[in-house]
Amino acid sequence: MAKPFKKQPTKFALWVPNVSGGLVVSKVPQRTDWGLDYNTKLVRIAEDGGFEYALTQIRFSGNYGAEYQHDSLILSAALLANTSRINIISAIIPGIFHPVVVAKHGATADQIFNGRWAIHVATGWFRREFDALGVEWLEHDERYVRSREFVEIMRGVWSEDNFDYDGKYWKISDYSLKPMPLTIPDRQMPEIFQGGNSIAAQKMAADVSDWYFMNGNTLDEHEGQIDFVSKRAAAIGRRVRFGVNAFVIARETEAEANAELERIIAGADIAAVDKFRDAVREAGQATKEKIGMWVDSTDRDLVQYNDGFRTNLIGTPEQIAERIVNLRKIGVDLVLCCFLHCHEEARFFGERVIPLVREMEQADPMCRFTVI
Repeated sequence: MAKPFKKQPTKFALWVPNVSGGLVVSKVPQRTDWGLDYNTKLVRIAEDGGFEYALTQIRFSGNYGAEYQHDSLILSAALLANTSRINIISAIIPGIFHPVVVAKHGATADQIFNGRWAIHVATGWFRREFDALGVEWLEHDERYVRSREFVEIMRGVWSEDNFDYDGKYWKISDYSLKPMPLTIPDRQMPEIFQGGNSIAAQKMAADVSDWYFMNGNTLDEHEGQIDFVSKRAAAIGRRVRFGVNAFVIARETEAEANAELERIIAGADIAAVDKFRDAVREAGQATKEKIGMWVDSTDRDLVQYNDGFRTNLIGTPEQIAERIVNLRKIGVDLVLCCFLHCHEEARFFGERVIPLVREMEQADPMCRFTVI
């Protein structure tokens, strides 16, 4: 049987804008920058404001306005070196990355930075990157076979000496990784995050991942995925935690928040949104079930490239906190936040929203937890 999780408060993560163009496909002015200095300050603000995680993005080719990109692994190390408590999640793409090379990078980061490194396995939907690099492009579900192998190999070399693996995409022979990652309380090895939202993605999360990220959506849609993944994981003695993407617009009044949303959408970069729509047809729409990321996304949704508007964390601090608590009640463990003006809005979220969430969680018997 899976060991039950300790009942804990909602965790918060921050998207790191390490690619140009910010976190919306819009020409609206943004006080957000993709450089190291800006992101170092941002992650420190998040750390001081109660965020537990920050996620660095992986891009190899410009698309939908993201023409410049800092590497996720290198930038993650820089951010870890400039913080003391927050966990940094590095996104990678199987096929472009080799699992043992990433396992080696991760073990080193984990040792140096006291267990604060984690990984997000982004299976990959942007075919142009694969084609440009001469990496074989696989059909949708087969990409999850490759990603599953990637995770199994990392777990293997992080836990076994003389590790062997005979897979479809990788073969590892008598390999020992020294040093391995740290073993710390409640965590045997670095946490593995994964998204996807398709049936293949949900099965992979249930079988091998620690965390499953969901694109923005309704409570009912989130609950359906949580139920499917949780039941499949339980059947093999596993537990999975769940995160949801959300573009947060917190303002003093609901009218101000909604006006900001409409301003962002009115400024949408139509050409970039069109390119993005074409690229993401390789995701959920390519599955036989027609289930997955961006399957039913409208042009309005695609202005935030992980459907972040649909989570509806748009309004006053009180409204947003209440909606976060409702997410917690259906099993969401973490909210992955992105903002328009990252410094100012991450600080406001930490000062005004997170304390309200904590108060509401403690007051609600369905969410009450013991501070650990």
